[in-house]
Amino acid sequence: MTGFASAARPTALGRLTLELRSVNSRFLDLSMKMPDDLRGTEAVVRETIAAQIARGKVECRISIARGAGESEPQLNSAALEQLAALASQVARSLPAVAPISTADVLSWPGVVETPGAEPDVLRAQVSAALIEALAALAESRRREGLALSTILQAQCKQIEQIAAQLVERAPELIAAVERKLNERLEKALGPALSGASTLTREEVSERIRQEVTLYALKMDVDEEIKRLATHVVEVRRVLRAGGAVGRRLDFLMQELNREANTLGSKAAAIEMTNASVELKIVIEQMREQIQNLE
Repeated sequence: MTGFASAARPTALGRLTLELRSVNSRFLDLSMKMPDDLRGTEAVVRETIAAQIARGKVECRISIARGAGESEPQLNSAALEQLAALASQVARSLPAVAPISTADVLSWPGVVETPGAEPDVLRAQVSAALIEALAALAESRRREGLALSTILQAQCKQIEQIAAQLVERAPELIAAVERKLNERLEKALGPALSGASTLTREEVSERIRQEVTLYALKMDVDEEIKRLATHVVEVRRVLRAGGAVGRRLDFLMQELNREANTLGSKAAAIEMTNASVELKIVIEQMREQIQNLE
């Protein structure tokens, strides 16, 4: 689900701001952006987010705004000497390689440090900001989930209405098929009734039985309608239960689509074909909405 949340804390480095953004994705895809001073907190931040969010593309951005009187960054002489030695080795081995720039030096981990920033204290401050932001993000996603649930409930109602209309029109559709059946039977029985055929009465009866059976099988969609209703009931139950419902609803959409396809394959009238198409459109719309749910 989509959502945004942020939290801020004063630290020895300056004012820490932690932002969380999430957009739709079938799986958890987590990206991190943070200053080098906070790289030591990355592992715990990732673990904390993964423990609370199962699906979605999530971006965690942590920044530090230094104010007046905050500790100024300083160069770490030991790290700088180590980097210089490495640069000399590279220059001797690969003379054609361009020398490192000032920006390269300053971005090298450990070269720039801020006095007075205790790692344990920073981790605690980052964790506190993260917990606050995750709670706000969860609330944002909860509100979106409620809105999506309302949409999905309405689409469940559409499926029920399409199925109900199909059941209501069944007698009319069957009557139309019976008329077609009579036409085919007349064509099949014409030679026998006119005496121009050697068909026996038993053979004629068997032909009639075959034709009736064929159309009966074609028109019998009662089981598909019942299974549609059962799946819709389960969708409603899952939505009411809440929690991480995305994968369960994905499966139910597959089952609903299976029944809609079966209806289409058994259609003996254009109305049944149209109903199958309408069902598949609604189910696809539901599937798109479900991708927004965790």
